[in-house]
Amino acid sequence: MKTYDLFDLKGKVAVITGGGGGLGTQMAQAFADAGCTIVLCSRKLENCEAAAEELTKLGAQVQAYACDVTDQEQVKQLVEHVIAEFGSIDILVNNSGTTWGETVEDMPLHAWEKVMTVNVTGTFLMSQEVGKHMIKQQSGKIINIASVAGLKAEPPEVLNAIGYSTSKGAVVHFTKDLARKWAEHNINVNAIAPGFFPSKMTRVVLEQRGDAIKEKNPMKRIGGEHDLKGVTLFLGSRASDFVTGQIIAIDGGASL
Repeated sequence: MKTYDLFDLKGKVAVITGGGGGLGTQMAQAFADAGCTIVLCSRKLENCEAAAEELTKLGAQVQAYACDVTDQEQVKQLVEHVIAEFGSIDILVNNSGTTWGETVEDMPLHAWEKVMTVNVTGTFLMSQEVGKHMIKQQSGKIINIASVAGLKAEPPEVLNAIGYSTSKGAVVHFTKDLARKWAEHNINVNAIAPGFFPSKMTRVVLEQRGDAIKEKNPMKRIGGEHDLKGVTLFLGSRASDFVTGQIIAIDGGASL
Protein backbone atom coordinates (compact mmCIF):
# COMPACT_ATOMS: atom_id res chain seq x y z
CA MET A 1 0.00 0.00 0.00
CA LYS A 2 1.26 3.42 -0.92
CA THR A 3 1.15 6.11 1.75
CA TYR A 4 -1.33 8.15 -0.28
CA ASP A 5 -3.77 5.21 -0.20
CA LEU A 6 -4.09 5.57 3.57
CA PHE A 7 -6.09 8.76 2.96
CA ASP A 8 -8.49 7.27 0.40
CA LEU A 9 -12.12 7.41 1.61
CA LYS A 10 -13.86 5.88 -1.40
CA GLY A 11 -16.76 3.74 -0.22
CA LYS A 12 -16.89 5.44 3.18
CA VAL A 13 -19.81 7.45 4.58
CA ALA A 14 -19.34 10.50 6.81
CA VAL A 15 -21.96 12.35 8.85
CA ILE A 16 -21.11 15.97 9.69
CA THR A 17 -23.34 17.85 12.10
CA GLY A 18 -23.52 21.60 11.72
CA GLY A 19 -22.53 20.98 8.13
CA GLY A 20 -24.33 23.92 6.59
CA GLY A 21 -21.43 26.35 6.64
CA GLY A 22 -18.16 27.47 8.16
CA LEU A 23 -15.90 24.77 9.53
CA GLY A 24 -18.40 22.04 8.68
CA THR A 25 -18.28 22.87 5.00
CA GLN A 26 -14.48 23.02 4.99
CA MET A 27 -14.27 19.56 6.56
CA ALA A 28 -16.86 18.21 4.13
CA GLN A 29 -14.72 19.44 1.24
CA ALA A 30 -11.76 17.48 2.61
CA PHE A 31 -13.78 14.27 2.73
CA ALA A 32 -15.30 14.91 -0.69
CA ASP A 33 -11.85 15.29 -2.24
CA ALA A 34 -10.99 11.85 -0.84
CA GLY A 35 -14.04 10.23 -2.45
CA CYS A 36 -16.23 9.99 0.66
CA THR A 37 -20.03 10.04 0.61
CA ILE A 38 -21.16 12.87 2.89
CA VAL A 39 -24.26 13.54 4.96
CA LEU A 40 -24.67 17.12 6.17
CA CYS A 41 -27.16 17.86 8.92
CA SER A 42 -28.25 20.73 11.14
CA ARG A 43 -31.43 22.32 12.47
CA LYS A 44 -31.61 24.55 9.39
CA LEU A 45 -32.06 22.22 6.44
CA GLU A 46 -31.77 25.00 3.87
CA ASN A 47 -28.17 25.73 4.92
CA CYS A 48 -27.18 22.10 4.49
CA GLU A 49 -28.97 21.87 1.17
CA ALA A 50 -27.07 24.91 -0.12
CA ALA A 51 -23.74 23.45 1.03
CA ALA A 52 -24.64 20.06 -0.46
CA GLU A 53 -25.47 21.67 -3.79
CA GLU A 54 -22.05 23.33 -3.96
CA LEU A 55 -20.24 20.10 -3.07
CA THR A 56 -22.27 18.15 -5.61
CA LYS A 57 -21.08 20.53 -8.32
CA LEU A 58 -17.54 19.39 -7.45
CA GLY A 59 -18.51 15.77 -8.05
CA ALA A 60 -19.22 14.68 -4.48
CA GLN A 61 -22.12 12.49 -3.37
CA VAL A 62 -23.82 14.57 -0.67
CA GLN A 63 -27.16 14.38 1.11
CA ALA A 64 -28.68 16.99 3.42
CA TYR A 65 -30.89 16.26 6.42
CA ALA A 66 -32.56 18.33 9.10
CA CYS A 67 -31.60 17.26 12.61
CA ASP A 68 -31.54 18.94 16.02
CA VAL A 69 -28.69 17.16 17.78
CA THR A 70 -30.24 17.91 21.18
CA ASP A 71 -33.38 15.93 20.29
CA GLN A 72 -32.79 12.23 20.91
CA GLU A 73 -35.62 11.12 18.64
CA GLN A 74 -34.40 13.23 15.73
CA VAL A 75 -30.89 11.85 16.20
CA LYS A 76 -32.21 8.28 16.10
CA GLN A 77 -34.23 9.00 12.97
CA LEU A 78 -31.23 10.57 11.25
CA VAL A 79 -29.04 7.55 11.90
CA GLU A 80 -31.79 5.18 10.73
CA HIS A 81 -32.25 7.15 7.50
CA VAL A 82 -28.53 7.29 6.75
CA ILE A 83 -28.07 3.56 7.37
CA ALA A 84 -31.09 2.76 5.21
CA GLU A 85 -29.87 4.93 2.34
CA PHE A 86 -26.11 4.37 2.42
CA GLY A 87 -25.65 1.15 4.42
CA SER A 88 -23.16 2.39 6.99
CA ILE A 89 -21.70 5.32 8.89
CA ASP A 90 -17.92 5.17 8.95
CA ILE A 91 -17.10 8.69 10.15
CA LEU A 92 -18.94 11.04 12.50
CA VAL A 93 -17.92 14.66 12.90
CA ASN A 94 -19.59 16.33 15.89
CA ASN A 95 -19.38 19.91 14.69
CA SER A 96 -22.71 21.43 15.79
CA GLY A 97 -22.11 24.13 18.35
CA THR A 98 -23.26 27.43 19.77
CA THR A 99 -21.93 30.15 22.04
CA TRP A 100 -23.11 33.06 24.17
CA GLY A 101 -20.91 36.03 24.94
CA GLU A 102 -21.44 37.50 28.40
CA THR A 103 -19.58 38.20 31.62
CA VAL A 104 -19.77 35.44 34.21
CA GLU A 105 -21.75 37.57 36.63
CA ASP A 106 -24.38 38.41 34.00
CA MET A 107 -24.60 35.07 32.18
CA PRO A 108 -28.29 34.05 32.02
CA LEU A 109 -29.05 30.51 33.17
CA HIS A 110 -31.00 29.76 30.00
CA ALA A 111 -27.97 30.77 27.92
CA TRP A 112 -25.64 28.54 29.94
CA GLU A 113 -28.05 25.62 29.56
CA LYS A 114 -28.44 26.18 25.81
CA VAL A 115 -24.68 26.16 25.21
CA MET A 116 -24.12 23.08 27.35
CA THR A 117 -27.04 21.23 25.75
CA VAL A 118 -25.94 21.83 22.17
CA ASN A 119 -22.19 21.48 22.62
CA VAL A 120 -22.06 18.66 25.16
CA THR A 121 -25.38 16.80 25.14
CA GLY A 122 -25.59 17.00 21.35
CA THR A 123 -22.12 15.50 21.03
CA PHE A 124 -23.10 12.73 23.44
CA LEU A 125 -26.38 11.88 21.70
CA MET A 126 -24.85 11.73 18.23
CA SER A 127 -21.88 9.68 19.43
CA GLN A 128 -24.13 7.30 21.34
CA GLU A 129 -26.49 6.60 18.44
CA VAL A 130 -23.85 6.41 15.70
CA GLY A 131 -21.61 4.47 18.08
CA LYS A 132 -24.19 1.67 18.37
CA HIS A 133 -23.84 1.11 14.64
CA MET A 134 -20.05 1.41 14.73
CA ILE A 135 -19.87 -1.18 17.52
CA LYS A 136 -21.84 -3.61 15.34
CA GLN A 137 -19.50 -3.09 12.40
CA GLN A 138 -16.46 -3.04 14.73
CA SER A 139 -14.99 0.06 13.15
CA GLY A 140 -15.48 3.79 13.00
CA LYS A 141 -13.97 7.23 13.34
CA ILE A 142 -15.47 9.90 15.60
CA ILE A 143 -14.10 13.43 15.35
CA ASN A 144 -15.30 15.90 17.96
CA ILE A 145 -14.88 19.62 17.41
CA ALA A 146 -13.54 21.10 20.64
CA SER A 147 -11.77 24.48 20.82
CA VAL A 148 -8.60 26.01 22.17
CA ALA A 149 -11.04 27.78 24.52
CA GLY A 150 -11.44 24.39 26.18
CA LEU A 151 -7.67 24.01 26.59
CA LYS A 152 -6.77 27.37 28.15
CA ALA A 153 -8.43 30.24 29.99
CA GLU A 154 -8.66 33.30 27.77
CA PRO A 155 -8.63 36.82 29.25
CA PRO A 156 -12.05 38.50 29.11
CA GLU A 157 -10.89 41.02 26.53
CA VAL A 158 -10.27 38.12 24.11
CA LEU A 159 -13.20 35.81 24.94
CA ASN A 160 -15.89 36.30 27.56
CA ALA A 161 -18.06 33.21 27.09
CA ILE A 162 -17.64 30.92 30.06
CA GLY A 163 -20.42 28.59 28.96
CA TYR A 164 -18.69 27.97 25.64
CA SER A 165 -15.25 27.48 27.19
CA THR A 166 -16.62 25.09 29.81
CA SER A 167 -18.56 23.10 27.24
CA LYS A 168 -15.51 22.68 25.04
CA GLY A 169 -13.48 21.57 28.06
CA ALA A 170 -16.15 18.94 28.59
CA VAL A 171 -15.84 17.85 24.95
CA VAL A 172 -12.09 17.41 25.46
CA HIS A 173 -12.60 15.01 28.36
CA PHE A 174 -15.56 13.29 26.68
CA THR A 175 -13.26 12.57 23.73
CA LYS A 176 -10.61 10.96 25.92
CA ASP A 177 -13.06 8.96 28.00
CA LEU A 178 -15.02 7.69 25.00
CA ALA A 179 -11.80 6.76 23.22
CA ARG A 180 -10.83 4.61 26.20
CA LYS A 181 -14.26 2.96 26.37
CA TRP A 182 -14.61 2.15 22.67
CA ALA A 183 -11.04 1.26 21.71
CA GLU A 184 -11.98 -2.41 22.12
CA HIS A 185 -14.50 -1.96 19.30
CA ASN A 186 -11.90 -0.53 16.91
CA ILE A 187 -13.48 2.91 17.10
CA ASN A 188 -11.10 5.85 17.05
CA VAL A 189 -12.29 8.95 18.94
CA ASN A 190 -10.28 12.15 18.58
CA ALA A 191 -10.90 15.88 18.68
CA ILE A 192 -9.85 18.95 16.76
CA ALA A 193 -9.43 22.13 18.82
CA PRO A 194 -9.59 25.06 16.39
CA GLY A 195 -8.36 28.50 17.28
CA PHE A 196 -10.01 31.54 15.73
CA PHE A 197 -11.45 30.87 12.26
CA PRO A 198 -13.87 33.11 10.35
CA SER A 199 -17.40 31.87 11.03
CA LYS A 200 -20.84 33.05 12.01
CA MET A 201 -19.95 32.27 15.63
CA THR A 202 -16.74 34.31 15.66
CA ARG A 203 -17.85 37.16 13.40
CA VAL A 204 -18.50 39.73 16.13
CA VAL A 205 -15.35 38.90 18.10
CA LEU A 206 -13.16 39.12 14.99
CA GLU A 207 -14.78 42.39 13.93
CA GLN A 208 -14.08 43.92 17.33
CA ARG A 209 -10.74 42.32 18.22
CA GLY A 210 -9.45 40.63 15.08
CA ASP A 211 -6.27 42.70 14.78
CA ALA A 212 -5.33 42.14 18.43
CA ILE A 213 -6.02 38.40 18.14
CA LYS A 214 -3.78 38.16 15.08
CA GLU A 215 -1.03 40.15 16.77
CA LYS A 216 -0.98 37.82 19.79
CA ASN A 217 -0.96 34.70 17.65
CA PRO A 218 2.56 33.24 17.14
CA MET A 219 1.84 32.94 13.40
CA LYS A 220 0.22 36.40 13.30
CA ARG A 221 -2.99 35.24 11.64
CA ILE A 222 -6.27 33.40 12.11
CA GLY A 223 -7.34 30.15 10.49
CA GLY A 224 -7.89 30.00 6.74
CA GLU A 225 -10.21 28.14 4.39
CA HIS A 226 -7.88 25.13 4.02
CA ASP A 227 -6.33 24.89 7.49
CA LEU A 228 -8.67 22.20 8.87
CA LYS A 229 -8.70 19.96 5.82
CA GLY A 230 -5.47 18.04 6.40
CA VAL A 231 -6.11 17.06 10.00
CA THR A 232 -9.75 16.25 9.24
CA LEU A 233 -8.76 13.86 6.48
CA PHE A 234 -6.06 12.33 8.67
CA LEU A 235 -8.45 11.64 11.55
CA GLY A 236 -11.17 10.28 9.27
CA SER A 237 -8.94 7.91 7.31
CA ARG A 238 -6.83 4.79 7.85
CA ALA A 239 -3.84 7.07 8.35
CA SER A 240 -4.99 7.55 11.97
CA ASP A 241 -5.81 3.90 12.78
CA PHE A 242 -3.39 3.88 15.75
CA VAL A 243 -4.43 7.32 17.04
CA THR A 244 -7.20 7.69 19.61
CA GLY A 245 -8.09 9.99 22.49
CA GLN A 246 -6.01 12.84 21.10
CA ILE A 247 -6.81 16.56 20.95
CA ILE A 248 -5.15 18.33 18.04
CA ALA A 249 -5.03 22.12 18.26
CA ILE A 250 -5.22 23.94 14.92
CA ASP A 251 -4.52 27.45 16.13
CA GLY A 252 -1.23 28.79 14.81
CA GLY A 253 0.33 28.20 18.22
CA ALA A 254 -2.18 30.26 20.21
CA SER A 255 -2.56 27.53 22.85
CA LEU A 256 1.18 27.30 23.55
